[in-house]
Amino acid sequence: MLSKQYDIEKEKYNHLMALKNKKSEFYNGVFDRYENPVLTSGHIPLFWKYDLNPATNPFFIERLGVNAVFNAGAIELNGKFYVVARVEGNDRKSFFAVAESANGIDGFAFWDYPVRLPDTCERETNVYDMRLTAHEDGYIYGVFCSESKDNSSADLSAAVAAAGIVRTKDLKVWERLDNLKTLRSPQQRNVVLHPEFVGGNYAFYTRPMDDFIETGSGGGIGFGLCEDIEHAVIDVETMTSQRKYHTITEAKNGAGAVPIKTERGWVHLAHGVRNTAAGLRYVLYAFATDLNDPAKVIAEPSGLLLGPLGEERIGDVSNVVFTNGAIVRGNGDVYLYYASSDTRLHVATSTIKRLVDYVFNTPTDPLRSVLCVEQRCGLIEKNLAFLTAEKVERA
Repeated sequence: MLSKQYDIEKEKYNHLMALKNKKSEFYNGVFDRYENPVLTSGHIPLFWKYDLNPATNPFFIERLGVNAVFNAGAIELNGKFYVVARVEGNDRKSFFAVAESANGIDGFAFWDYPVRLPDTCERETNVYDMRLTAHEDGYIYGVFCSESKDNSSADLSAAVAAAGIVRTKDLKVWERLDNLKTLRSPQQRNVVLHPEFVGGNYAFYTRPMDDFIETGSGGGIGFGLCEDIEHAVIDVETMTSQRKYHTITEAKNGAGAVPIKTERGWVHLAHGVRNTAAGLRYVLYAFATDLNDPAKVIAEPSGLLLGPLGEERIGDVSNVVFTNGAIVRGNGDVYLYYASSDTRLHVATSTIKRLVDYVFNTPTDPLRSVLCVEQRCGLIEKNLAFLTAEKVERA
């Protein structure tokens, strides 16, 4: 017979799963936030964590706990919303798990089993942050961080990051390909596969890194081409969205969700990092690249698009928002899935029209305070003149 505590915990789980999400009062005209996270550690099925048999678990003790559910790739298939979330166990190891929802804002339920990745890298210790790309070649590709111990260092925390690649047709059967190799960069994280061929080649957005934590000479988000996705090698990385002094990308930046194709260009949702007295602060920002030359930045609005607010600032790694997944529907609606503080997953909704307006009509950062003041005073002057004219017209 099941433990009485099981019934109590199951009731909590069912209440969480039935919770309806609604838009918060936040407003900036670009996107809507929602009151509740879409995935948390509480959404993990009980049979992932507990041995349910009283004979082997008489005290109903959690055997394999889950610490957090966050950074998720996202895709729509057959009218349903799917995320491949990063699930971090109490043992600090991360793995991938598929959750599905009928509406994309609540009711996300995990499949019975997490993803079983083919074990082709003997040194690989940890995997996380998968981006899902529905490529024009017919496959869904997952590009993720493959982490291994750095055996060249005496520091037990030293690690090596590579971009792992898998592909699937149904999110159930996964084929493991060779890790991406970039001749310029010893390490890679936050790599995104472009959804279309570029000159007959597969195209990747990269993040060149000198070591596991520091970008070092890595100047920003890179772009590179390769002929063979099964044995992907990038010879040359061209820098696209570059890091800049005293901006939200000063410490580092990296690609986020798969670029969104619009009539005016590819819209990118990326993350930027700056240092503060309280530590690193991660935010999301946007930019656009040329439709025919996806490495060429053609619009770069000033500042952050989305930063952590309220309880989003609290978690395992505080003051962080991060995205590696967005869904664009046929009607132009956009669902942006972002994690807060390496703890939980949220959704924000927008439209292609709103994102295009934001990216192409928001002023760029003039990079100096005195010029920023002039920029803002210009907006104030324009608005005061408009309000005066409105007042006269109404009189």
